[in-house]
Amino acid sequence: MKALASNIDYEVPTWNQIYEMLLSQTQKIKTQNYKPDFIVAIARGGLVPARILSDLLETPNLSFIQIEFYTNINQTLQEPILKQTLTTNVTGKKILLIDDISDTGKSLKLAKTHLQHQGAIEIKTATLYEKPQSVTTPDFYEKQTTDWVVFPWDIKETLRKIIHSPLGKRILKQELAKLVKAGLPKQLAEKLIKDM
Repeated sequence: MKALASNIDYEVPTWNQIYEMLLSQTQKIKTQNYKPDFIVAIARGGLVPARILSDLLETPNLSFIQIEFYTNINQTLQEPILKQTLTTNVTGKKILLIDDISDTGKSLKLAKTHLQHQGAIEIKTATLYEKPQSVTTPDFYEKQTTDWVVFPWDIKETLRKIIHSPLGKRILKQELAKLVKAGLPKQLAEKLIKDM
């Protein structure tokens, strides 16, 4: 495993910012008159945004697939792996496929292919963030970034990956300062670190 690079810049959106992004995304989806029969989340990152969009779009049919891709901050497997296939019948259905970010775009691409093989007739993709290097541009996204985005649902995971990286505790103080500057509440970070 490579050492965690200390030149990573972070973005730490708040719950309120995420909800505002999802409200904006809802309007874009409605403006295009896209009415999905099912919302499918890519677990784990897409679970929370998918649940909120399910409510905002009044689309109660919600399911998920699980894809494994990231091994560490800015580190991935060669290719994403489908760990949990879709258990819902989507034959002839319109799908809104959700993830939190399209970083490389490979997870979205794999998920979309899987849904096509399951018989979905139309698939639109939505993420909160999109990165310029993504091989798949989501149909709907709210913000483009080159930073490592730390969502509220993966703060502890990010801190754990920093601590367990080869440089570990030697870079923790530096990375923590960068995370706090990006918006992570310092007291929350310290509570989570103490628990590790």
